[in-house]
Amino acid sequence: MASEIMHPITKREFIKTALAGACAASLPFVTPLCFAQAVHEVRVSNRGSDTNSDYSIGLLKLALEKSGKPFKMSIVEKDFAPLRQRKELLEGSMDVIWNGTNTDLEENALPIRVPLYKGLLGHRILIVHRDNQHMFDGIKTWDNMLTHTYGQGKSWPDSDIMRANGMTVVPGVKYDGLFYMADGKRFDAFPRGAHEPWSELEAHPDLALTVDRNVVLVYRMPYYLFVNPAKKQLAEDIYTGMMKAVVDGSFDEYFYSNPTVKSVIEKAGLKDRKLFSLTNPTLSPLTPLNDARLWVDVAKL
Repeated sequence: MASEIMHPITKREFIKTALAGACAASLPFVTPLCFAQAVHEVRVSNRGSDTNSDYSIGLLKLALEKSGKPFKMSIVEKDFAPLRQRKELLEGSMDVIWNGTNTDLEENALPIRVPLYKGLLGHRILIVHRDNQHMFDGIKTWDNMLTHTYGQGKSWPDSDIMRANGMTVVPGVKYDGLFYMADGKRFDAFPRGAHEPWSELEAHPDLALTVDRNVVLVYRMPYYLFVNPAKKQLAEDIYTGMMKAVVDGSFDEYFYSNPTVKSVIEKAGLKDRKLFSLTNPTLSPLTPLNDARLWVDVAKL
């Protein structure tokens, strides 16, 4: 009988053989190393009435893809109010939500400090009743602005910012209800992010509302993704993917190709409006104000 010829084994083959043996020996308690990298589920809720949902979900998908790790997004169709969203996130029923930043969320959740709308949300223009479409014509001073009333969500950080700047805020509990309050003239104007009013009015064609063309309120109020505080690795992966998108240009490509952002450039006329700058006393010192890549330059729109 001829003798068997033995060939030297490479290091890679040795490791592969050893791992296969370890996996076989560990059955039925197979270790994760025996398989390809696990796919992680990311749970989010799609608030159907929130015009920011589709945009935020798309940008989250981009960040997860850029992270280099396998993720699967599970989207629950639930129209949660912001306070309910916060509860679902902190209790672990949801992994990621999107919201204008505030002290509460930054302290209790994990903020991804890359402004989803490049700060555009902090440029606020006014939805008004059609009967009041000339109410803000000829506005010159901040004192003029303070003679009016403004609708905002009860739990929105914008409400605190506006009150801190002397504005009279009429609170509404539900997002959709604010449009009906505006239609009922419960307040004079409903400040919205510069990218929001037109799609929102299209969603409410039965209401006698229009967009003021005279003023814009500006304050730093970034719109972030917030991650369940128990999911630190997920937060790191999202941030890594988001910054990769910023660096390679795909973030800006997504932003500027978004139909809603395009409508701002075409319709809002921000450069031609009377601008009033507001302070945001709740803004975290960790806000990346000095990274110009993360903020829109209105002069270039």
